[in-house]
Formats: sequence, C-alpha cells, structure tokens
Amino acid sequence: MQYKSSYRYARISAQKVRPLANLIRGKFAGEALEILRFQPQRGARMLEKVLKSALGNAQDPDHPMNKGRSINTETLVVSEAHVNGGPMFKRVRPRARGMAFMIKKRFAHIHVTLEEIFE
Repeated sequence: MQYKSSYRYARISAQKVRPLANLIRGKFAGEALEILRFQPQRGARMLEKVLKSALGNAQDPDHPMNKGRSINTETLVVSEAHVNGGPMFKRVRPRARGMAFMIKKRFAHIHVTLEEIFE
C-alpha cells in the first residue's frame, strides 16, 4: 500500500531540497525522520513535515487505503521522494545605465510516498 503526502508551493528553491530528498529515498520512515532531524538546512524542516504527514496518513484508520486496519509504521519505507520546481514570482531589479535584471523567487512542490514492505 502506498501513502502519499505533498507540500505544494513551498517557498524554497527545488534545487535546495533535492539533495535532502535523495538522502531519505529508500530508507525506513523512522530512519528518514532521524536523518532529517539533524540536517541544518531549512528544506529539511519542510521535507520532515511532509514525511510526518505521510506517516499520519498511514496511521489513520479512516484512510481509504487502510480499510479500518492499523498499520505498523516500522514496516514503512520511503519509496518515492521527489521535488519539482513550481511557479516563480518574477521581479525586476534596476541596474546601472537603465538596465534591469530579473529576480526569480522560486517555489517547489515536495512529494513523499511511503510504501509498506512485507517480510
């Protein structure tokens, strides 16, 4: 079973969060939370929230995938963790001699999928 969670329009560049998503992909959910907890980057806090949300979806007995049964969270693995670029706010910064440079304030879409493994 797959449990998904996403954070759309996160106010951070996708380039800054992607290395953190690569760190946790393929790890157990508890281990991934521990890894993110000790990362100093701001993107780690965002990715941690998405991972906790996916864990919450897995633990919810009313979730359509659970059908009233409880899930053992130690058997959940981060099967997918990807970060895509979102839209950009575009601003203009005046420069010398009448020129203008673009300032792009970037957004990201963070997606995490947990999958249950059976032993």
